[in-house]
Amino acid sequence: MPLSTLSPLLAFLIAAPARPTTAHAAAASSQPVRAQSRFSTTERAAMARITPASLSGPLRFLSDDLLEGRKPGSTGADLAVKYLAAELEGAGYLPGVPATTDSPQPSFFQSVPLITLHGHPPRQVPFQGPGGQVQLSTLSGVESELRIDPDAHVELARVQDAELVFVGYGIVAPEYGWDDYKDADLRGKIAVILNFNPPFAGEGVRLWYGRWDYKYLTAAAHGAAGALVIHTTASAGYPWQVLASSADSTRIDLPPGSEHRMQFQGWVTEDGAKKLTALANLDLDKLRTSAQQKSFQPVPLGVRTSFDMPIDRQVTPSANVVGLLPGTDPQLKNEAVVFTAHWDHLGRDAKVPPGKDGIYNGALDNASGCAHMLAVARAAREAPAKRSLLFVFVTAEEQGLLGSKWFAQHPTVPAGRIAANINADSINKWGRTSDVAMLGLGKSSLDAVVREVAAEQGRSVHGDPFPDRGAFYRSDQFELARVGVPVVYARGGPNFIGRPPGWGQQMQEEFERRDYHQVTDEYHGDWDFSGAVEDAQLDLVVGLRVANAVSMPQWTPGDEFEKARKTAAR
Repeated sequence: MPLSTLSPLLAFLIAAPARPTTAHAAAASSQPVRAQSRFSTTERAAMARITPASLSGPLRFLSDDLLEGRKPGSTGADLAVKYLAAELEGAGYLPGVPATTDSPQPSFFQSVPLITLHGHPPRQVPFQGPGGQVQLSTLSGVESELRIDPDAHVELARVQDAELVFVGYGIVAPEYGWDDYKDADLRGKIAVILNFNPPFAGEGVRLWYGRWDYKYLTAAAHGAAGALVIHTTASAGYPWQVLASSADSTRIDLPPGSEHRMQFQGWVTEDGAKKLTALANLDLDKLRTSAQQKSFQPVPLGVRTSFDMPIDRQVTPSANVVGLLPGTDPQLKNEAVVFTAHWDHLGRDAKVPPGKDGIYNGALDNASGCAHMLAVARAAREAPAKRSLLFVFVTAEEQGLLGSKWFAQHPTVPAGRIAANINADSINKWGRTSDVAMLGLGKSSLDAVVREVAAEQGRSVHGDPFPDRGAFYRSDQFELARVGVPVVYARGGPNFIGRPPGWGQQMQEEFERRDYHQVTDEYHGDWDFSGAVEDAQLDLVVGLRVANAVSMPQWTPGDEFEKARKTAAR
């Protein structure tokens, strides 16, 4: 994807200055760096480069209608990756993808071979059981009861007289002595699964075991033909409309390996699940109660279904954008601190008629994170570091962290030489905070670095304020953690300066209810960037201090990712 292919319009938009806003002026007059700070002169010079305008300019472009919601494979996605590469090159970064026999020149683009699977499920799926028969709707919209997406890379997904089996939370966790599957034979059957997880790590704390992707992988490993995760707003952290509004049975995936693939992945509403258990003359609430115990046994429901789903399969070339700032130390420059943000979003709704807004602009999620990391990248040029800095803008996060998974499996720097990953996924758009939420607090020695920098800003550090969301396992830092890289994912809040207690949580929940994964996630020039500037400065200084440290960060002994770190180091 040569930069010379940028259109004149795109080149103009890249060069165009951001329009000043009232929020900019307010943020600029209240600088986040406080008098009691102990930042070095070099750090201060770099931090001063991060301003409201340095965030709003890229944000305004990346969330513009011109980019069509940045869905991988679209023209808008192509514009996004070329823009990001142009910005990195203009900031003085080198292409971060080494030359290969196939590509003799280093590149800013790491090819990611995505596969688009577009299924055509029936509009109604029939289910028969001892209590009669029901049909559940798969049509998009809040009235739907099922969401059915392809899993196997086949031309025709076929479910034949498949029995539904309730498998509780669908978790196999030996370290907790937990196995929801026991010795049940799921081959050719459909697993019906509760969302979330038992309180392994405390009441209301979601682990990877509580994530839908884990549940699908585990059901597939047990030979299931399909899986239905039961949605509730409380267990998912978002309403059914988030799933229903984008339910077009299209799934983007990486090329399959040797693992077993199901015929479909699915969600079912709670009301839909109650209809299915009623067909078995059983009560969903009683089944849910039984699933709270280690002694739980899978429950065959005696409810069956059959349906065919033709699948259109298409190769969708995409790319991670990778820029490199070489380190200054002859030895340590072979190691790197990796900064990440995902550039993709959900695209546009083809069913929306002309004149109506059908573009999922993804301003907060995650044009803002890309703007954040571009600002950090420019500022880092002011403070040369011993280790190299690698900025990676990844594709297909919204499709299951696929771009970061591909980078983790094909890193441009070996995982054992990546000191840390610092990730940004949605910035703080509501103003300055007295605190910093660090997802995964307690998991690695990076805690001390984040606490130190935050304290110099006059801010305290705490863990995830919304542990039920399982956000640590929902963004790109998770894939780097899985290959052993200690990670930082921090953002100011929810305690906002000058606001009453609970205001920050109210703003977050309002965004999730109204705008998350909706066409209303847009930027209108009215955000308060003062807190976002401070958060970007924190990520910058944390990255620089890790890059200049004598030794690399380590996971806390006994942490779930410690073994992967040791393996990578070998």
